[in-house]
Amino acid sequence: MKTQPKIGLLPLYLQLYDKTDPPRRKKFEPFLAEIAQAFESNGVAVARSGICCVDTEFRAAAAEFEQAAVDLIVGVHLAYSPSLEAADALCGTAIPLLLLDTTMDYDFGLGVDPARISFDHGIHGVQDLASVLRRRGRPFEIVAGHLSEPGLAERAAGIAKAAHAARQMLGSRVMRVGDSFRGMGDFAVGESVLHSVFGIQLDTVDIDALSREVQQVTPEAVTAEIASDQTRFAVEVSPETHERSVRVGLGLRQLLERGEYSAFSMNFLVFDSPDRPADCVPFLEASKAMGRGLGYAGEGDVLTACLVGALGAGFGSTTFCEIFCPDWKGGALFLSHMGEVNPDIAGGTPRLIELDFPYTDAKNPAVPACVFRPGAATLVNIAPGPKDTFGLVVSEVEVLGDATHPGMHDSIRAWIRPTSPLGSFLEAYSRAGGTHHSALVYGRQAEALRAFAAFTGVSITVI
Repeated sequence: MKTQPKIGLLPLYLQLYDKTDPPRRKKFEPFLAEIAQAFESNGVAVARSGICCVDTEFRAAAAEFEQAAVDLIVGVHLAYSPSLEAADALCGTAIPLLLLDTTMDYDFGLGVDPARISFDHGIHGVQDLASVLRRRGRPFEIVAGHLSEPGLAERAAGIAKAAHAARQMLGSRVMRVGDSFRGMGDFAVGESVLHSVFGIQLDTVDIDALSREVQQVTPEAVTAEIASDQTRFAVEVSPETHERSVRVGLGLRQLLERGEYSAFSMNFLVFDSPDRPADCVPFLEASKAMGRGLGYAGEGDVLTACLVGALGAGFGSTTFCEIFCPDWKGGALFLSHMGEVNPDIAGGTPRLIELDFPYTDAKNPAVPACVFRPGAATLVNIAPGPKDTFGLVVSEVEVLGDATHPGMHDSIRAWIRPTSPLGSFLEAYSRAGGTHHSALVYGRQAEALRAFAAFTGVSITVI
């Protein structure tokens, strides 16, 4: 289910130079290989067109990139290239565009050999093209600098990951078990709106459909999954609880795989009987699904589920979460949820324990208990706004260490510290309409998420 972002690398050049100095273009090959390697070392696959000079070559390259299903075209000016040669092709494709404004040489100072002008003057081609694209209303992103500069390649790769995430978000197939949690209004968006704005296709299944699927799960499949869990978790749950959680989870997995869904949500209240095959809430499978790259959110929130899936596809290391409690003294926020977490973001091996489930008559499920691993991360929320608009609410944060109170160790838990004072952060968050369901993606991703917002057609507030 996990997929890799992919760019189409488009080298721009001037046909006149092929007439005056034909061998020159070959001297750019190591430079282009270096650019490709910079993306690949940051987790982005590369498809490359030939060097393009004239309209027909640019049109052919755009068609190649569409056929290759790239997420982003990355234009690199090897020299000045007249904008009108490329503009029609770039305006004629819907693939997002990044102009990588870079040159072969890092040092072009007072002592430079004038022969290097031939290899380092592409930036005014960037200016020509960017100006024309802006006039035509063709959106683009731009990253400028030398590849040797710290963070430059990561920034460009981040735009590619944002494009891949946007592609996942637009047209998501999402499944919901039961209806949304009654009375939760912040993420409540009509199915027709989700489809018209994001192309999201929603299928709702009831608990009986899931129960029928659970009945088809074989004992051999349960045994194999339990054995897999033994290698992934510190299993402290009883065999009976573990077995029923796996059985219900595998039934859910079959539904997800058959429907080729990229995200799902469920309302835990529909799991209300100990006597049907789906006799416990499959929190464990929800966690494993996020680890496989599916989007997930609780309580029937399909909007956030699609966001989690999109960010996971683009950036990896993403989990569904909720802001639970403020630590006013420490300037931090406590994140948690009942029993769902991407185990890949755990700080250490998650423990598999039994959750006391008093909310319905369903049996107790097995859930992973863990702390989020410490480090830099970004909290991302998608907020419905007036007149069927949407906006991202984004904040780069630091994930802190683990709880010291032993009673906390049986929970899903994290403390995050925003860059702004806690009160100011919470005020800005609610003014922007932030909901109580969010995604946490590791790494400092605010710049890339600005591109994601642009690619998906939503606004963004960075706190």
